Amino acid sequence: MPDAPVHRPILAAEDDIFDVLVIGGGVNGCGIAMDAAGRGLKVLLCEQDDLASATSSRSSKLIHGGLRYLEFYQFRLVGKALAERETLLRNAPHIIRPMRFRLPHQPHLRPAWMIRIGLFLYDHLARRETLPGSTGLRFDASSPLRPQIVRGFEYSDAWVDDARLVVLTAQAAARHGAQILTRTACVAAQRADGLWQVTVENRQTGQRSQYRSRALVNAAGPWVDSVLASVIDTTVRRPLRLVKGSHIVVPRLHPGEESYILQNTDNRIVFVIPYEDDFSLIGTTDVDYQGNPAAASISAQETDYLLRVVNAHFRHQLSRSDVVWSYAGVRALFDDANGKAQAASRDYALDIDTRPGQAPLLSVLGGKITTYRRLAEQATDQLCELLHSPARAWTADSVLPGGDFQDQPTLLADLQKLYPWLPSNMARRFARSYGTLTHDLLQGCRSLDDMGRHFGADLYALEVRYLIRQEWAINAEDVLWRRTKLGLHIKGGAVAALQDFMDIRSKWHTP
Repeated sequence: MPDAPVHRPILAAEDDIFDVLVIGGGVNGCGIAMDAAGRGLKVLLCEQDDLASATSSRSSKLIHGGLRYLEFYQFRLVGKALAERETLLRNAPHIIRPMRFRLPHQPHLRPAWMIRIGLFLYDHLARRETLPGSTGLRFDASSPLRPQIVRGFEYSDAWVDDARLVVLTAQAAARHGAQILTRTACVAAQRADGLWQVTVENRQTGQRSQYRSRALVNAAGPWVDSVLASVIDTTVRRPLRLVKGSHIVVPRLHPGEESYILQNTDNRIVFVIPYEDDFSLIGTTDVDYQGNPAAASISAQETDYLLRVVNAHFRHQLSRSDVVWSYAGVRALFDDANGKAQAASRDYALDIDTRPGQAPLLSVLGGKITTYRRLAEQATDQLCELLHSPARAWTADSVLPGGDFQDQPTLLADLQKLYPWLPSNMARRFARSYGTLTHDLLQGCRSLDDMGRHFGADLYALEVRYLIRQEWAINAEDVLWRRTKLGLHIKGGAVAALQDFMDIRSKWHTP
């Protein structure tokens, strides 16, 4: 695969006009950039930090319809998300995989008949092509749950490596000709002569460049309001609500591959999800948030809340000392500030600002990671109509980079046959992170020694160089927490050594 064109210096020429300029390198912004570039539009995307550095890497890592949204009568959203679940399972089999969820029954919270009706709807609101339907369960002495919990239900959803979904979508956009500028903030945008005049600033060098575009997309997520107010000098025309969701990671709570969905007395639910083999991911909370979304972190109250819910269900009891990592993400929900945060809609809206003779502005409001492809498709449909550039939608049947293989077991067997020297744990991680792009990563390698310097866990210099060249990685955090999750294993001096290594190599590819 050719190197993504992001790391070369870009000088904006006066006659260089883009069709679409996207602000925001989260899942929605990258999705729109990919779809638009694939339809032949000339696309530029700018992201003030790393790809997926905020909300899009701080999710519950689920591709799901949202079983709990049925209680809020959001049937259209759930059906739409369930349909997308099947599409994404086909298009990204390396980073998205089926997962069974167990729901312990607590009769005093929700009666069994209510749960059965909800699961029936969940099974049938959209066509299921690959996933098995729901069923009832009996828990015995081997269950990790408390002994008084003897009955439950099981249903299907899917797990996703959220940050890698964003990066691979950006790779697909770049393959179709989009320019992806990371660490580049949009600092000003004005309409002039039927175009957008946009000023961006490289946050590493301070260098500013100007671009012109026929349309502007504000996909800044929780910053969408501030971009409208401080960059574009306008206001959002629909209500937005910032809600923080927090998660904790603890040592593995149970040996099985299934996840648990736990009910609580406040009518919220908490997921317990197998995570990176050795851990369990627990979340999420829903708390109204004010302030800089980049500074969001879990509170002591949220940590205690999650621990309390889990301890009410599992035999093994957790304390704060068991938490090995935590994170919090802020979502901009398309909703007013009335009612509970947990009831705020997870649906999305596309706000189009068109004025006679002036360039259009499209703002993305709300949304969830499961519906990002459909959101991007609808946004690009509208952009193509506004720009009088008809082109058919194409992403529903388009596999993301690395996803062109039959299934995970077959891919893993192929990798072990082609690279017999590769340790099994690395082969498995590569299959689940890079898919067939593993062949690009390992090109020319004939032994583990060929992978160069070892930074700890199973991270070697060859992979780091690949991430710099092909995936816009700049620093150790990009590598350890977004491109991989090896930050759970690599600590202290090894992180500093990795950063020193990247400081030298990144200079070769940074504007």
